[in-house]
Amino acid sequence: MRKYNVTGMSCAACSSRVEKAVSAVAGVERCSVNLLTNSMNVDGSASDSEIIAAVVAAGYGAENAEKKQYSASNAESENVAEKEIRALKIRLFSSLGFLAVLMYVSMGYTMWGWKFPAFLNENYIALGIVQLLLSAIVMIINQKFFVSGFKALLKKAPNMDTLVALGSGAAFVYSVYALFLMTADIEYAHHYLHEFYFESAAMILALITVGKLLEARSKGKTADAVKALMNLTPNIATVIRDGKETVISAKELMPGDIFVVRPGESIPADGIVIEGTTSVDESALTGESMPIDKKTGD
Repeated sequence: MRKYNVTGMSCAACSSRVEKAVSAVAGVERCSVNLLTNSMNVDGSASDSEIIAAVVAAGYGAENAEKKQYSASNAESENVAEKEIRALKIRLFSSLGFLAVLMYVSMGYTMWGWKFPAFLNENYIALGIVQLLLSAIVMIINQKFFVSGFKALLKKAPNMDTLVALGSGAAFVYSVYALFLMTADIEYAHHYLHEFYFESAAMILALITVGKLLEARSKGKTADAVKALMNLTPNIATVIRDGKETVISAKELMPGDIFVVRPGESIPADGIVIEGTTSVDESALTGESMPIDKKTGD
């Protein structure tokens, strides 16, 4: 089994798309994609280049995780997670700043009569242009939704970003259309002012970014917990071969091997006790706080 790091996935539809694309490659026997860890496990005789090419053709990125040093890969994955959260925070707070002004213009002035600069009072076309500019800025800040969404749509594999981009884009385009109608019919300009949905176009992006930030934090905490559990597995095992104890990599254990576990050591693989008694800490797996007694046959 080979492991790959996959980039660009944003929802379950993305992971399903990658899984189908790689499974269609000749020589691939089994493929499983994990959205939580942005990883992919592949069994089969297909080459790395063929598998990576299939992922790229599906609109995502991939690299062989096994070709990197473990420590460097671990540090890099942490940096990637931190960078993602930092980028989302910048996007969110920037969006909220412009969105607050946009909401003041679109809702505060038109619906609740809040104070506004005198030169913009009853200048409905100018108000429309201000809203257009503010919403356009929020859309540019969150352009990742549109890039990812429409790219997936062109590849006939729409994802969550496609839905967000279409919703926000439709509200923006209709509002621009209403603004042009306002310029053509000045007498009914105030009526068209209520046809603007610029704030909706921006609000969709800001709210989804909040969700993305919460999701990234949850994924980071869960991934840390999974890594901590994986780190409990020892890297070496002491096996008995030809009557002698030999230390090998835990990955080299084969069915039928007899391995020795001394007091205080972790168990490198599932097995059956053939000699001796001990107590085993299974709290990481079962939640049981007290060690469990093990004897021959367990």
